[in-house]
Amino acid sequence: MSLKAGIVGLPNVGKSTLFNAITKKNILAANYPFATIEPNVGIVIVPDKRLDTLTEIYHPERTIPTAYEFTDIAGLVKGASTGEGLGNKFLSHIREVDAIVEVVRCFDDSNIIHVENGIDPIRDIEIINLELSLSDLEIINSRIDKIKKKAETNRDKEAMSEYEILKKVKSSLENGYALRRIDFTKEEKNYLKSFNLLTAKPIIYLANVLEDELASDNDYVKKVIEYAKNENSRVIKICAKMESDLSDLSENDKKEMLNAVGIEESGLDMLIKETYDLLGLETYFTAGKDEVRAWTYKKGMNAKECAGIIHSDFEKGFIKAEIMSYDDLVNYGSELRVKEAGKTRLEGKDYLMQDGDICYFRFNI
Repeated sequence: MSLKAGIVGLPNVGKSTLFNAITKKNILAANYPFATIEPNVGIVIVPDKRLDTLTEIYHPERTIPTAYEFTDIAGLVKGASTGEGLGNKFLSHIREVDAIVEVVRCFDDSNIIHVENGIDPIRDIEIINLELSLSDLEIINSRIDKIKKKAETNRDKEAMSEYEILKKVKSSLENGYALRRIDFTKEEKNYLKSFNLLTAKPIIYLANVLEDELASDNDYVKKVIEYAKNENSRVIKICAKMESDLSDLSENDKKEMLNAVGIEESGLDMLIKETYDLLGLETYFTAGKDEVRAWTYKKGMNAKECAGIIHSDFEKGFIKAEIMSYDDLVNYGSELRVKEAGKTRLEGKDYLMQDGDICYFRFNI
């Protein structure tokens, strides 16, 4: 299952430094606007301690965690929606992601220039969000121009229905409301899906701070938290520079460094987990002597659909899913004991997969 989160923000807020830490790739992270021109894509591993336990139980030849893509998108600037700073090209890259991670500078440092010549996280957020809204509005207005006559003059039923949805979207955008804040019906959501609208995507605000500001919230971070509350979005505090340093350390050294600054979990681990949750994702497992593997699926998917994540043939020829829970396996200590306790079950195609299910799919082609 291909899932993507895109890192966006103004130039020089720490996006590429953060991306380097996530993927441990040597991406250009220069102190000037547009250091990143093409989007850089990296595969991000989702931390899951359950995989370690399953590996201890099964002793497989290989263990494969679940992962998804993080895309580092070049810095946006005011006027991006009209092409400023190669903005249109960058905005098109954002349309391809499932969720947005907006990096916001929440620290003072005279050695790092700011494209707006001063630190103001709310201004920065609103610059980015306005450009995303203007880009969406351009798409909506273009579609309205094409169907307005058909809806108003010809009274075409389908066009009239579409026109009403578009007017609702247009009004929301013009009044400064990101589409993620609007309650759309299921039918409206299905219709709008094809437009891939930027402001409809779920968002996490990533407050980038200095290392000595991680243990408590500075005034900049407090403003971001308050802003995010009003649109029911999430905020994670992070020091991109420290995360870059942490990515090169062993697990023990990493824990020592985190303890030294008074935090238990790295910002990156929190970001990965929060983004995974934001996208409505969960994990099921397949396990055996050859391989222990985590698989990503969307909440609400049934057993047949989840089988198709492994291979389309599994879905086409689906018969049953033999399932036990991770908790039962840990409780009883082995697959055999789970079966002896009657905790293994056969589920049909309509069974809704649960996070932590360990599955063996029966199929026939």
